[in-house]
Amino acid sequence: MSQDNSISLNKYISSKGICSRREADRWIEEGRLKINGQLAKKGNRVSPGDEVLLDGKALPKAPKKLYIAFHKPAGVTCTTDRRDRSNIVDFIGHKERIFPIGRLDKPSTGLILLTNDGDMVNPILRVENGHEKEYIVTVDKPINRRFLQRMAGGLPILGQITKKAQVEQLGPKRFRIILKQGLNRQIRRMCEYLGYEVRTLKRVRIMNIELDQLPKGQWRELSAQELKNLEKQL
Repeated sequence: MSQDNSISLNKYISSKGICSRREADRWIEEGRLKINGQLAKKGNRVSPGDEVLLDGKALPKAPKKLYIAFHKPAGVTCTTDRRDRSNIVDFIGHKERIFPIGRLDKPSTGLILLTNDGDMVNPILRVENGHEKEYIVTVDKPINRRFLQRMAGGLPILGQITKKAQVEQLGPKRFRIILKQGLNRQIRRMCEYLGYEVRTLKRVRIMNIELDQLPKGQWRELSAQELKNLEKQL
């Protein structure tokens, strides 16, 4: 077979809608995959006609690709681990196997995207791509211009300085912030650094996808126009 027709093994697995490429790499490392009877290794490629087995079984046919916007309530965990009783997959209960793109803290609410398309995950999450994510945040005490300037200018958390952000005051204790990165608990850590505690945190936009009027706990598929605009940005 021509090497030109081959694709990387992790991409081949993720195209089946059963996991992301990162998870596929973990399965390869765990020795769960074989190509034409040979134990697979990271970096292997798959050509048309190759037999790929996971745990000794053929992979499923690739399903229709799904892209879902979900309004996550507080208390739902952004994990596919079914042992976690608050996992997002069981909460949504979709008939297809889907997984979240990124995460929101368990106490946070708002927009999160889910898909069965493993190729979509990395381009959205990759920090260097600088994709915007917009949040509405309420803190425990009144904010001032100095707070807004420091939040916007970059703060030292997790051993680095956060990238510059757009910040706008919406009320005495409420503000909007647009980030181009997604460090672990970033907004909460930034507020804590300035002596504030986050009371509510809601994500209202990821790139061109807006939460809009989607009710809490509900989901919808992305529209054709949303997908077209999303793919342009990626």
